[in-house]
Amino acid sequence: MALKFVLLVNKQGQTRLAKYSDQSMTVEERRVLEGEIVRKCLARAERQCSFVEHRNYKVIYRRYASLFFLVGIDNDENELAILEFIHCLVETLDRYFSNVCELDLMFNLEMAHFIVDEMLMNGRIVETNKQNVLAPVQLLDKAL
Repeated sequence: MALKFVLLVNKQGQTRLAKYSDQSMTVEERRVLEGEIVRKCLARAERQCSFVEHRNYKVIYRRYASLFFLVGIDNDENELAILEFIHCLVETLDRYFSNVCELDLMFNLEMAHFIVDEMLMNGRIVETNKQNVLAPVQLLDKAL
């Protein structure tokens, strides 16, 4: 699976976490892309499909409480597998933060990035087992 980016965005469209595997884009290009995608996804009705095509990406998104989880992939990837990945990411963040919310991400951004890094490597999903993902994170917590 070639994931190009993972975005966590609140209902107002403010990006709370951004992880890109495509290093060829500049910061300005990323900012513009985020703005376009976030506006497009937030403007959609709740009953509409969670898959959106934008430029050369397919964007899969899902809303959990006040956060939107958006994942950009290649056009030939499996959308349902990405929805499962998003759900697994949310469950993992929930387990670590005890019911994750926007404030958890804002005040513990480095840990949220660390969890995403444990699940993804070079745009590929490498781990979906919550215990395996959280084991190094909990070791880091003990060390601090």
